[in-house]
Amino acid sequence: MADAGPAASRVASDAAALTPLVAHVVVALCDNQNQGIVPVPASLGNGQVPGTNLYWGAAYGLRGFLPRHAGWRLVEERRAPRDGVLERVVLRTQSGAGGRTRDLYIVAEAWDGARMRDAIGRFLSIAAGGETESLRVDRGGVALAAGGASHLAVFVGHDGLMDFALEQVPHVVPGAPPRCSVVLACASRSYFLDALRAGGSYPLLLTTGLMAPEAYTLDAVVRTWLGGATPAEVREAAAAAYDRYQRCGISAARRLFSAEP
Repeated sequence: MADAGPAASRVASDAAALTPLVAHVVVALCDNQNQGIVPVPASLGNGQVPGTNLYWGAAYGLRGFLPRHAGWRLVEERRAPRDGVLERVVLRTQSGAGGRTRDLYIVAEAWDGARMRDAIGRFLSIAAGGETESLRVDRGGVALAAGGASHLAVFVGHDGLMDFALEQVPHVVPGAPPRCSVVLACASRSYFLDALRAGGSYPLLLTTGLMAPEAYTLDAVVRTWLGGATPAEVREAAAAAYDRYQRCGISAARRLFSAEP
């Protein structure tokens, strides 16, 4: 099983070298018609329209919340960059942890809600160190290590593994750099933990029950982990953010999130 040490050391050494720190986020758009969910209003649950989708363009979706309310700057936006992905954005912010400024990036993909199986496969492949990408952003002046070369792989959306079983579990890619993974979906520890361990990714944050996978939690996790926090500190930050917006009580929020020791 992977542990947090090598992944944390990589974050620290890359930050010291002024290398951009990258979270690659796979968002499976909310889809009333194609996912086993309690239906939401039609505009929020149309898995083929990212602009109004609950997990993307809506008030607390990744694209709607992070640039408008959380201090992330949109540096790139592309329509249909690959099969199954309706939109991709790159967002940037800075962290001042440790007395030094770190450049943090999110590379996020809005997956067609009808392509849940493909979205989860993409996420698990990235978490295993596969599908590495080098992206040029900020007018080509900044190179980002994305895909399986990113520091943190994240899945956001409905827990599709409640609806189907994996046909194949990705195995760790030889030589892949240390990396962590997060799944913001209902009861993700029960459904994703074994696959993430098989792929050699450190499972930084998973969930134990029903949850709203909205972007304030993602913001807290990315900022704290790439800012140099410990897994326990990431869990506490996630719980605090979730309680702030859901008003569920900090004890309940802490129980919702599971961080490996």
